[in-house]
Amino acid sequence: MNEYFYDLHIHSCLSPCANNDMTPNNIAGMAELNGLHIVALTDHNSCKNCPAFFEACQKHGLTAVAGMELTTAEDIHLICLFESLEDAMCFDTDVSAKRIMIKNRTDIFGEQIIMDSEDNIIGYEENLLPNATTLTIEAAYTLAIGHNAICYPAHIDRQANGIITTLGTFPSNPPFECAEFNNSSLSTEYIKAYPALKEKRLLTSSDAHYLWHISEAVNSVMLGDLSYSTGSVRKRLFEFLRGKTI
Repeated sequence: MNEYFYDLHIHSCLSPCANNDMTPNNIAGMAELNGLHIVALTDHNSCKNCPAFFEACQKHGLTAVAGMELTTAEDIHLICLFESLEDAMCFDTDVSAKRIMIKNRTDIFGEQIIMDSEDNIIGYEENLLPNATTLTIEAAYTLAIGHNAICYPAHIDRQANGIITTLGTFPSNPPFECAEFNNSSLSTEYIKAYPALKEKRLLTSSDAHYLWHISEAVNSVMLGDLSYSTGSVRKRLFEFLRGKTI
């Protein structure tokens, strides 16, 4: 078994609330400096910077995970992670059809920048990304699972867009395998209050919108030995997140 330090909730400059310095290469570089091994890009309702992020992580010797922070119709944030970049991009297309298209006001919300692997700007997302989609929690989970994703509630210990604050409980359905904390010190308190969490893989990630918010080498998973490649590490990670013995 090997220990892998991770951060599975990071926003790039595609998310309007993130700093424009959150480019694919800057994120990968900071993750490497911080001692991380596995990093996921999870922009709001989009995966469009994931291809560039994969190439940037390869240059820095990191295992990249393509992801999305999806906003449900209830205004709850869900993390959707994909073992393959292809699945992520197909999911991106399907989620786009469920978005409510409102023109982005860059003077209020910030730019939504799409980049290539060299951090060159190749486009902008014109419609505001973070607003709620038409997907209910159940529909979002079903759609994500249909694209071979791991899907779980983000920052359940926060008031804004947290599933517990919104619903008043941690639901038994959909059957989430995991749950994310922003502050891991609250996990014992939450498990006591919401016993359903005892059966979940509890993760802690940064929800970074600035380079200095990216996690340092604190949160980790133990993954079984394999001949090293980013693909094999990603495979083991997803087995872990699905609760399989590894």
